[in-house]
Amino acid sequence: MTDAEPLAAIAAAPVASRNAGSQTLDRGLRALEMVAAAPDGMTVQEVADRLEVHRTIAHRLLATLADHHVVARGPDNRFRAGGGLAALANGLQSTLRETALPIMREVAEELQSTVVLLVREGEEVVGIAVASPVSATYHLAFRAGSRHPLGRGSAGIFLLSALPARPGERPEVTRARTQGLPSARARWSPARTGWPC
Repeated sequence: MTDAEPLAAIAAAPVASRNAGSQTLDRGLRALEMVAAAPDGMTVQEVADRLEVHRTIAHRLLATLADHHVVARGPDNRFRAGGGLAALANGLQSTLRETALPIMREVAEELQSTVVLLVREGEEVVGIAVASPVSATYHLAFRAGSRHPLGRGSAGIFLLSALPARPGERPEVTRARTQGLPSARARWSPARTGWPC
């Protein structure tokens, strides 16, 4: 392998971020997201393939993430989420989460339904806290840190309704802005959780 090969791989790889910034940082964060989302972990080659970079670059990225304990390499040579992620997560909206979680747990038990605290990050909605009923026969699973486009789902409609009107917005958003959303208790049933979208 020549010194030019890793550089050629870097130049050929697409940049995921819409903002100007560090390509290496972008790739490292994308690698972290991929590894954290893979239940069985990922090999260096799998990360390289997904990032469309040379294996050497993927190895350096994963080694740096491992140095910071946000990923860990197992005896099977697969990388998985590391304990350092918990420390990072503790700082995420900690005051909001600490205030909301006791209320969320109470509501989850009363409704026998999973309750998620969602916040807006740009054009996405991200779950920062989850409370599931302890005594329910079944419940929906939702992972803290999960994200989806802002316009999708009842939470997205609610969050969009708090913003100024946008050209071409969905009628549900306009209605939520003018009328508000129905209370969860009034609309909830075991067969349907949340508001229709």
